[in-house]
Amino acid sequence: MGLTLAQKIIKNHLVSGEMTVGSDIGLKIDQTLTQDATGTMAYLEFEAMGVPRVKTERSVAYIDHNTLQTGFENADDHRFIQSVAKKHGIWFSRPGNGICHQVHLERFGIPGKTLIGSDSHTPTGGGLGMLAMGAGGLDVAVAMGGGAYYITMPKMLRVNLTGKLSPWVSAKDVILKVLQILSVKGGVGKIVEYAGEGVKSLTVPERATITNMGAELGATTSIFPSDEITLDFMKAQGREADWVALASDPDAVYDEEIAINLSELVPMAACPHSPDNVKSVDELGAIKVDQVCIGSCTNSSYLDLMRVAAVLKGKTVHSDVSLSIAPGSKQVYNMLAQNGALADLIGAGARILECACGPCIGMGQSPNSNGISLRTFNRNFEGRSGTADGQVYLVSPETAAASAITGVLTNPQTLGAEAPVALPEKFLINDNMVVAPAPESEMDQVEVLRGPNIKEFPTTEALEDTITAKALLKVGDNITTDHIMPAGAKILPYRSNIPYLSNFCFAVCDKEFPARCKEYGQGIVIGGTNYGQGSSREHAALVPLYLGVKAVIAKSFARIHCANLANAGIIPLVFKNEADYDAVDQMDELQLPDIRTAIAGNTKIMVKNLTKGTEFEAEAVLSDRQREMVLAGGLLNYTREQSK
Repeated sequence: MGLTLAQKIIKNHLVSGEMTVGSDIGLKIDQTLTQDATGTMAYLEFEAMGVPRVKTERSVAYIDHNTLQTGFENADDHRFIQSVAKKHGIWFSRPGNGICHQVHLERFGIPGKTLIGSDSHTPTGGGLGMLAMGAGGLDVAVAMGGGAYYITMPKMLRVNLTGKLSPWVSAKDVILKVLQILSVKGGVGKIVEYAGEGVKSLTVPERATITNMGAELGATTSIFPSDEITLDFMKAQGREADWVALASDPDAVYDEEIAINLSELVPMAACPHSPDNVKSVDELGAIKVDQVCIGSCTNSSYLDLMRVAAVLKGKTVHSDVSLSIAPGSKQVYNMLAQNGALADLIGAGARILECACGPCIGMGQSPNSNGISLRTFNRNFEGRSGTADGQVYLVSPETAAASAITGVLTNPQTLGAEAPVALPEKFLINDNMVVAPAPESEMDQVEVLRGPNIKEFPTTEALEDTITAKALLKVGDNITTDHIMPAGAKILPYRSNIPYLSNFCFAVCDKEFPARCKEYGQGIVIGGTNYGQGSSREHAALVPLYLGVKAVIAKSFARIHCANLANAGIIPLVFKNEADYDAVDQMDELQLPDIRTAIAGNTKIMVKNLTKGTEFEAEAVLSDRQREMVLAGGLLNYTREQSK
């Protein structure tokens, strides 16, 4: 029996476990990336491990999230990251060089390599044929130190693409269609592989748009084959020496398969407040638009913005619309400036932002109250834009540009013939904004610079014998990491300051939650299905850890967040019978008797509801290795114990 492309890469990097679906496997990691919203904590964790030099083939620290500097905090974090990168063998992408996933695709990604990043959209690298996965910062730190990255061996889901996209229909519409079919839970525990003749009609940037939003499916990752299209892209980047051909075996077996005829797709939009709430643009009709934002790691490539420029050329943005555009990298920005497309964007009235994530994470450009905002981004969770009642729709660059001109949601197919846009034979290559690390012989001379906002990793303790605590919060289904630990310009600067950050934990759901935690000292959170979907931000586990959360009992968990909870020493438990969720009320006093023994022996876990005089059964969603971690009080403690 043949292997899928993902199975081949896993087999070549397997250091522990067996490739049996559902089993725990350890993978050798070739490359890592961090961004500044998660990077400071990841490098504090790396320092705590005591490893002097990274052991990966390539590790890159990007500055792309916290670039709005309204105080010293972000600048201090950037300075810390640059100094720690220089000392420990990490390449540093300076502010302004671009969004981590766009730059990594252009300059560092290699087909067949493994990549983990402290950002959930790291699967963008799957557009090049990488096995690229989002992870918590602590997992990235361990990988930089030479440790394996552990995942549950996923199922394989094949998306068979046929046909070819019609004019004005784009890669964004492809992934929105996949989300419409599968939902935000449809990829959990799976790797999504794109195959079929339709693959050859998609460029690498288009493939990367699709794999980028695989994160919204809850998938472990998404991947395309590495073929002649990949080679053309890498040649244009001057990196053809890194190319290898990669494809699944003809007799590879998949656990699931869906088919999409690209020729049948139409412009789509994800409606508030979920990426899978998808309808066609025509179904939605001419909704009045207040704001349009084009960019993000999903849709800020040269190809995307050249298509936008073609739509806007000679036109004027509607008087009721604010249009902002953020190129994904300095390379893209510079090329637009050289070929005149930037002048077309500016001439139409677009507000040009720096090469960074910006509005996608609520870092500026929040819409007006109850405003309709069309965005080419990957997430439209409630409040993520920075405006609590903002109504965010996710669309393609073509739909966004057309709507910016008309002032209403517009199907770009109504604009007439589409101007042909192609990738260049040669990209502009200038890596002067990437700083190489100090030679190993000089690393001791490098001083790591720490600002006053940078606080240490929260302390953890070994798991106690019995936990008795109140259910300090009960939430519903599809709770995102934006609910648990919000982003935005007011909060992101404190990502390296867990004590201050704790004041905002679950603020979207219940502003009194942090105060209750401080009053009671410890607590348990009750959740519904797909708890923790969205970002890889480990702060959604570290902040509850700091607030004394001992366990989360949910109907089901998103992959990365579940791992982050275990890394932090918080027990992720699922209801054995989902109906028991309804029998627990907020502020019920719960007890996990003999929990240490149950976790150690992988035996039945009974949860007593002391308030109601009832009990129910729960299961710890932990691998054998994660059980040891939780017993030790988290991954850092576990790593220290293993190194003794």
